[in-house]
Amino acid sequence: MNEPSQPGANRWRRFSDWDERPLRLDRFAVEDPANGFAAFNGAKDPKPGLAVAQGKVAVMDGVPAAEFDMIDTYIARHHLDLDLAETAMAVPSQQIARMLVDISVPRTDLTRLAHGLTPAKLAEVVAQLSSMELAFAFSKMRTRKTPGNQGHVTNAKDDPLQLAADAATAVAFGFDEVETTMRVARNAWSNALACAVGAAVGRWGTLFQCSSEEAEELQIGMAGFTSYAETVSVYGTEKAFTDGDDTPWSKAFLAAAYASRGIKMRCTSGAASELLMGFHESKSLLYLEARCLCLQRAMGVQGTQNGGIDGAPLASTMPGGVRELLAENLIAAWLDLECATGNDARHSESEIRVGAKILPYLIAGSDFICSGMGSILAYDNSFNPSSFNGEEMEDFLVLQRDFEADGGLTSVNESRALELRRRATDALGAVLEELGLGQPTDAMKRSVVIASGSNDTDSYLPRDVALISEAIKARGINVLDVIKALAKRGFKDEAQNLLNVVRLRVSGDYLQTAAVVRQGHVISAVNDPNDYVGPGSGYRLNEQRRAELAAIRDVLTREEVLRTEATYAGPETRRIRYHALGEAKSTGPKNEIVIGVSPAFGLKLFRTLAGHPLSAVLKALSEGIAEKGGIPRIVRMRHTADTSFLGLSAARLAGSGIGIGIQAKGTAVIHQADRLPHHNLELFSNAPITSLDHYRRLGENAATYAAGEMPEPVVVTNNGEAMGARFHAQVALIYAIETSLTQDGAKPEDIKIDFLETA
Repeated sequence: MNEPSQPGANRWRRFSDWDERPLRLDRFAVEDPANGFAAFNGAKDPKPGLAVAQGKVAVMDGVPAAEFDMIDTYIARHHLDLDLAETAMAVPSQQIARMLVDISVPRTDLTRLAHGLTPAKLAEVVAQLSSMELAFAFSKMRTRKTPGNQGHVTNAKDDPLQLAADAATAVAFGFDEVETTMRVARNAWSNALACAVGAAVGRWGTLFQCSSEEAEELQIGMAGFTSYAETVSVYGTEKAFTDGDDTPWSKAFLAAAYASRGIKMRCTSGAASELLMGFHESKSLLYLEARCLCLQRAMGVQGTQNGGIDGAPLASTMPGGVRELLAENLIAAWLDLECATGNDARHSESEIRVGAKILPYLIAGSDFICSGMGSILAYDNSFNPSSFNGEEMEDFLVLQRDFEADGGLTSVNESRALELRRRATDALGAVLEELGLGQPTDAMKRSVVIASGSNDTDSYLPRDVALISEAIKARGINVLDVIKALAKRGFKDEAQNLLNVVRLRVSGDYLQTAAVVRQGHVISAVNDPNDYVGPGSGYRLNEQRRAELAAIRDVLTREEVLRTEATYAGPETRRIRYHALGEAKSTGPKNEIVIGVSPAFGLKLFRTLAGHPLSAVLKALSEGIAEKGGIPRIVRMRHTADTSFLGLSAARLAGSGIGIGIQAKGTAVIHQADRLPHHNLELFSNAPITSLDHYRRLGENAATYAAGEMPEPVVVTNNGEAMGARFHAQVALIYAIETSLTQDGAKPEDIKIDFLETA
């Protein structure tokens, strides 16, 4: 008779397990160069080449000058340095690739060389580097020595009060730049005013951008609310470029317009944008991005926002796509552009993939490691979720600590965060009232101050926001009006902070490559150049910055452990009394089981890692022993705190030759007198998940062994929790407390216990 078939009988169930992982929500694309799905080596990627005739480019990357499209034309005219181009192009690509990872070749030599290389040559060089080599080369080639970061400040309601509060906390976390955008386009002016005020709370120097339609974004900049722009998009194919009614010349004109008004500007490009728009020309992601980057250098912009950006999720569907994102960022740094290295658009549902993607940039450093980390929650991120959002910001802070790598951020304690959020909402409320734009109530502001995201707020309605925004634009309100309103209403520090940023537009210092403001001073690639030439050079954490990275929340100390344990001491004294009876001897009856407790058990430590009172654990063990006919006896060991030796020492004292060793943290063993120290009968190593029933059954088994029988071992299993990550720091501190009470040669001590109430 055939057995009935079971669901999935013809499938290894591991695949069913994998089907439930977040990774399965990602969709991957087959490599298909003809249809643009190729990170490297596109079907129609040209071979590098250059011919110069009569002081002009005659042929570039296999294309005669007569057949140049507008991108070729602009690159040939404004990117290539013809005094060195033919010499540079003659250097073998592998040789240049090795120069990029050779610490003896100065960065400046390589950046000059890049000015003579065509897009196909740049792409061919970096394609030869492994991911590790790309990261190393990037650490050498990035422009500014000191790393930085950029944050998104947006919310689903375009609520100005929340924007101000979130901008203030973003500044406190250390973002050098803050960028906003809106769910409703006409809210741009309200968003800009709110973030400008919020970014002025606490300290000055954080640069601010409002990402809107390009013409309006320039108007907002000219009104003084913003200090930089980066959403000037550049593409690697002519059709993608003209699809947006743009040309390299129009983009260059826009860049000049920003610079003329003292507004810092970089372009945006990134792998897969042409593929998303349907104009990929069967060329690889890397080659098209190399064209974009040469074009940006030719336009004279300060820098670039690349590394995929909105195309990163598509690029990462392809084999080598994430490596390509790193390669294009290297080209940007090699071309001496300020580099905001992407890591904004979340490329995967897998937290493992997200964490892996950020690591090369974190350890190599970058001008802006994220060109938009979501300082707000993912659902409030109007740019779409970033690689790291408000939910994961602490993870990023810990990654900085783990690798002692400066990701540009610093922890903020809870009281400081609340203080800043209150100040920001009050400041913005005062501005809105003074300028006749609105009158937010105290209840509205309170809801924003404590809110994690817009789902928690009871503040401005979307219609109200639109009216505020349109009034700002219609009345021609500018940043000076805001500064005056802040000062008039008593927010003089915020008024001065905002004025300081506006003044930068006069000096123009922050128009230098990779410029940011730190402690009131502009630092850039000019006065803080990346001087990495190997170990001991380049950016290194000083002691103050190292301490800042280490200062995350909930860091355990020995003193804290002792303080916490002291809070449990009082309740335990109402449950149990320990009476020392003198030196313990091995004189007990044949059914005696000794429970050997650690030195600090019940004296300095009072609960197991699972939270069980030690009185309850002793009671469970004793009752289990008695249940199977044994006699429990408690002995305190003073010569050791090791679990195995506690158990073996107890067994050698017991009349039955069977003992239980238990540490205050809850780890326990059953041991036998004639066995090797670590060859115990049973071990309870998972103290954080060991229940009182487990301890009772352990006592029963000890008595069963004493009777000469073989019980079913008690097994404490976990569900895959990272027990070490959760408890090992605490374990080490607890064990240090235990071992501090040990003394070589100290005799074991009999203990009589009285249970005073139900444990």
